[in-house]
Amino acid sequence: MTTQESPTIGRVEFIALMGMMFATIAFSIDAMLPALPQIADDLTGGDAAQAALILTVFLMGMGLGTFFTGPLSDALGRKPVVYAGAALYIVSAAVGWYEDSFVPVLIARFFQGLGAAGPRVVALAIIRDLYEGRGMARIMSIVMMIFTLVPAFAPAIGAVIMGFTGWRGIFGAFVVFSVVSVGWLGLRLPETLPREARRPLRLHLMRDAVIEMFRHPTVRLSIIVQTLIVAMLFSTLMLIQPIYADVYGRGDSFPFWFGLVALVSGLASLTNALVVVRLGMRRLVTWALATQVVLAGAMLVLTTAHLPGEFYLFLLWQLSLFCTASFAIGNLNAIAMDPMGHIAGMAASVIGAFSTLAAAAIASPVALFYDGTAQPLAIAALLFVAVGFVLMLWMGRIERVQARV
Repeated sequence: MTTQESPTIGRVEFIALMGMMFATIAFSIDAMLPALPQIADDLTGGDAAQAALILTVFLMGMGLGTFFTGPLSDALGRKPVVYAGAALYIVSAAVGWYEDSFVPVLIARFFQGLGAAGPRVVALAIIRDLYEGRGMARIMSIVMMIFTLVPAFAPAIGAVIMGFTGWRGIFGAFVVFSVVSVGWLGLRLPETLPREARRPLRLHLMRDAVIEMFRHPTVRLSIIVQTLIVAMLFSTLMLIQPIYADVYGRGDSFPFWFGLVALVSGLASLTNALVVVRLGMRRLVTWALATQVVLAGAMLVLTTAHLPGEFYLFLLWQLSLFCTASFAIGNLNAIAMDPMGHIAGMAASVIGAFSTLAAAAIASPVALFYDGTAQPLAIAALLFVAVGFVLMLWMGRIERVQARV
């Protein structure tokens, strides 16, 4: 169902634009993955663990920025906040390209994450401005499908750029990506939040909005489950390159395999878009998590047995992880946002900030348990999806009780 129609942009173009804004985060993370060994050699004396902080501090900045961009967009409008975030992102990327010592690059990445929160969060609020209910979930699914195409190509793009310019050239690609996406937004999409619908930026209003969200049982549960799914993804991103290189000896071909898996997983988002209106958001998330409980448990057993061809089994399991996220995250966002249309910007911020910061805190210790096998990732994924599955069953019970009232 559409709550408001954009007068100058068609639905297909709108979806593509929102997908690109969402993909700012994915491109900023995944394009850096093949650069981590070179960054370690150039800036950290070969310490791969320190080089991985390039990813961690970006996520920290994004999580912090996520909390503020939504309320600002509720007060000032959607587009000004996107412009400000993009400006910070571009300047930070330029600093990262220029600096030749590790700490300034880390600081630049933190502020780059802070800026990237603008397009990511405001895109979710814009979608809620224009759509609601299962219609919103369908739009989110298609946007997520586009979003998954970026990880399919980002590591390969990063590797190609490194071949010509070294890892610093990747920061230049970030600048180009942001200029194109924000320029597209500025030229084609009108402001979606009219002045009369804006909320003043006041502390007590922000506090009341947060309280309202976490008092709503369905919203609260969907945020927690989304946090667990994002933690599963963060754990995968932190460990995937070492697993390919150390466990399976596929470090050189990592961008190809990673891209192939990400590309195929886009079919899950397309499938979700086709069936979500008929089957419903909660049911699809519950089914996806139940399936992953079985697959993660099987992968844990397989990594213990060290069977021949284990790499290809791991590859299929990695695909299933991405497919689980494709079915879950868009639907969980739609579930949480649907009752919160009157505070869409704030709701998008709370959902994004909580799920990002809490997921990073949960996932970070997983990397400490890496032992040269895929078992820590399998254990973490099994734990996250099992808890999420139980919470989704609880959500279903709440919905059935409310339906009888």
